[in-house]
Amino acid sequence: MKAAVFYGPNQPLEVREVPTPQPGLGHVLVRVAACGVCHTDLHYIDHGVPTFKKPPLILGHEASGTIAELGPGVARFKEGDRVLLPAVYGCGTCASCRGGRENICEQMVMFGNNVDGAYAEYIVAPAKDCLRLPEEVPLIEGCIIADATTTPYHAVVNRGRVTPGDAVVVFGCGGVGLNIVQIASALGASVVAVDLDDAKLGLARQLGALGVVNPRSIERVDREVRKLTGGGADIAFEVIGNPATMEQAFSCVKTGGRMVIVGYADKPMALDVRRVMYREMEVVGSLGCRALDYPRVIELARQGKIKVKELVTGQFGLDDINAALDVLRRGEGVRSVIVPNA
Repeated sequence: MKAAVFYGPNQPLEVREVPTPQPGLGHVLVRVAACGVCHTDLHYIDHGVPTFKKPPLILGHEASGTIAELGPGVARFKEGDRVLLPAVYGCGTCASCRGGRENICEQMVMFGNNVDGAYAEYIVAPAKDCLRLPEEVPLIEGCIIADATTTPYHAVVNRGRVTPGDAVVVFGCGGVGLNIVQIASALGASVVAVDLDDAKLGLARQLGALGVVNPRSIERVDREVRKLTGGGADIAFEVIGNPATMEQAFSCVKTGGRMVIVGYADKPMALDVRRVMYREMEVVGSLGCRALDYPRVIELARQGKIKVKELVTGQFGLDDINAALDVLRRGEGVRSVIVPNA
């Protein structure tokens, strides 16, 4: 099969022929329909963040496809079934998994990190973790549910604990940030979106944001957000992964409020612990999505209550994967996807 292989940081992915994997006990072979292009991949390629499986490695963790072959012991699927693969999956037996928090499993496995991912024509996955994708959800664009939609759902519902009437501010309007905007809005929150790109802020309005802020056009972001939210946000989401914007997001939160860190940063942020203590502030992290929430998000997409197709702004063949990564580096569009079997 053809795959885009990662050989190490600061070099392009190499598209080449590699052996097609074979499904073992309890696994399935999936013919990849599409795989979303994510900033996480750039952390490995551009920033030297190490992968758990040493290169050569096939990246890509946001995949949809159809069952091509069943391994021994698989009874709940048949060839041709449409499926979504979660970005990460758990062991099912550790304390976190038994507590319903598979997203922080002690033995977590991530496609395109711990094992080969979906920038390829085929991928092997545990059958227990595959999710059926209904016909109402487009197979190609639906791949972004694996991460760009479910990660925001977990952040908003479980970590941010957003409720109707909450004032929410979202820093960063890429694929994940825009989904935080639309999910928080769908829950009845009043959302303010912050980004440097006016086009993305326009899309944030289309997805439910009641206010937008471009830091280039104002003196202080926190003052503008406080003005728009009537004194400060109940919950702030930082989706950029920059210590400076994390600090800005925290400064926008009112007394007793909460900041949720969704973006990954390899440098520390400064935190005024006096304010955290004296004003009973919360700072929480958010990683991926719990396994039990994936069907809920798929159902929201099936009903059209959250948008999927509209957020995919580019499709690329496998041979053009490095061009797709360049689009991501330039911050263009919302979410690009790789279609390996086009």
